[in-house]
Amino acid sequence: MCGIFAYIGPTENGQTSQGQAGQGQPPKAAAIVLKGLKKLEYRGYDSWGIAAKLKNGASRGAEAGEIVIEKHVGKISEVEKLEDKMLGESSLAIGHSRWATHGGVTNYNAHPHTSEDGRVVVVHNGIFENFLELKEDLIAKGHQFRSETDTEIFAHLIEEKMHAGLNFLAAFKASCKMLTGRYAVVAIHRDENMILAARRGSPLIVGKGQNGEYFVASDVPAFLEYTKDIMYLDDNQMVVLDREGASAASAAFFNLETDEKIEKRVISIDWKEEMAEKGAYPHFMIKEIMEQKESLARAINTDEALIQKAAQMIKSAYGTTLVGCGTAGKVAMMGEYFFAEIAKKHVNTKFGSEFKSARHFLTDRSLVIAVSQSGETADTLEALETAKARGAKIISIVNVETSTMARISDLVIPLKAGPEKAVASTKATTSQIAILILLAYAVSGDLNEGKRMLVEVDGKLNDMLNPRYEKHIEGIAEQIKNAQDIIIIGRDLNYPVALESAIKLQEVSYIHAEGFAGGELKHGPIALVSEGTPCIVIAPNDEFKAEILGNAMELKARGAKIIGVSPENAAVFDIWIRVPMNGYASPIMNLIPIQMLAYKLAVIRENNPDMPRNLAKSVTVK
Repeated sequence: MCGIFAYIGPTENGQTSQGQAGQGQPPKAAAIVLKGLKKLEYRGYDSWGIAAKLKNGASRGAEAGEIVIEKHVGKISEVEKLEDKMLGESSLAIGHSRWATHGGVTNYNAHPHTSEDGRVVVVHNGIFENFLELKEDLIAKGHQFRSETDTEIFAHLIEEKMHAGLNFLAAFKASCKMLTGRYAVVAIHRDENMILAARRGSPLIVGKGQNGEYFVASDVPAFLEYTKDIMYLDDNQMVVLDREGASAASAAFFNLETDEKIEKRVISIDWKEEMAEKGAYPHFMIKEIMEQKESLARAINTDEALIQKAAQMIKSAYGTTLVGCGTAGKVAMMGEYFFAEIAKKHVNTKFGSEFKSARHFLTDRSLVIAVSQSGETADTLEALETAKARGAKIISIVNVETSTMARISDLVIPLKAGPEKAVASTKATTSQIAILILLAYAVSGDLNEGKRMLVEVDGKLNDMLNPRYEKHIEGIAEQIKNAQDIIIIGRDLNYPVALESAIKLQEVSYIHAEGFAGGELKHGPIALVSEGTPCIVIAPNDEFKAEILGNAMELKARGAKIIGVSPENAAVFDIWIRVPMNGYASPIMNLIPIQMLAYKLAVIRENNPDMPRNLAKSVTVK
């Protein structure tokens, strides 16, 4: 839920990440970290902080070798420059953008956190589940804490271990072994020229620069402009980024539990830097909505052999369960309908956080299919760990194909949607839907028909996503911008679309929105409708069209303002959003205009659609 970025590079002149080539300009690590954190702000934007270890001959206001810290409440994207003392000669710095879990949004609770003597500095993503027990023990030993966070205990633990005679590296390892929960941690020490990092459940990636420098980050886009060569930390692993001399740093990886050294393969990724930038768009969310023309095509072109292999695993399994959280959970629900309608096959659906009850039915013949954008969602990972413990096979449908989820799976189907930085998922969602449609068709024995239909959808999408259509949606947003509540209804395949539409509207417009199955209205929800309540009715040309239009009439009779999402206009609609006809792929086309409506509402209501309040992109805590 938080963003971590760290940098270590050469201390002498020469080519660095800032492009300083032999011009007598030493590296300024804090500036590199600031830039990296800005690219991770989608992971947390309550507060931020940076710590830089200054070289001998430090700048104004700081002693030689001192670790200088600057941290603030608010968005790091709004920061133009750091304080002068942060910009002294430094080749080692760590930083953090926070999404609050323990303790309020205050300067004291912002990371980095330090030991009592100020020599140990740490940043942290995740939750230490046993922090209260550890904190009480440290307090009993005389430690005093400045913040309300669980993070601060880690700095105190390292300090305590060093007072007992361990060196920094040994104290870091020993402290990590005392922690329970899912976390990623990074630490530095005033007297050491090294960065130590470890993970258990929360992502950390190491980037290898070309000139003796290394990066540590929660996600690849943070250092994509510097390097595409990466090494992944797996669970219960740590990395030591050390600089013994002046010219270059080195990286050594270890198993946290056994202290065994691990050889890591360097992986070159094919992401382009511009894929993770807004370009000419005002927000990432609208950029990613518009990119669905390309991202959907990449999903359609997924390796057929991979789809067929997954289909065979589904056919051979004795019970298949789709699992996801939030938007991915709604996509999993759509998958249940796709398999029923297209392949005439029953599959189960569970939210990751509700998966534990399914463990009693899992065997080594079971199959669990995980749906995720990041591949790091804590509840879904816990579900997969539960499934693996019972011997079940795992397929993951993910956008980050080297994520934790992907690495523990028996088969990975990559979305290839490209970096998605807006918190509200759009292009990854429609790619997930497309993959599940392909799988259902492959199980039915007619994959080519599924691809043909989706190619047709992609062509229609290309025509639909134009400035005129966007302006039409903006006009609708203007009409309903002051609504207190919005209701969305759908049937069959489009019932989960109604649920996902509600999530999009909730996330960025902050309007209370709820999705319902059309037939369930008269069993309670219709009591929520009053004069002028906007009600979005998803009405494809399918066998349920007459019924969903009948539900729309029931809503209109209670004073609702009916917004129809349909290939054809209907008398009951007060406003019509036209979508192409597309059969089993109708969830893709019906969802996209509601994504755009949510975006337009956010902008009109002066919300930041990329960074909605109280939310973060990758939910790595339970």
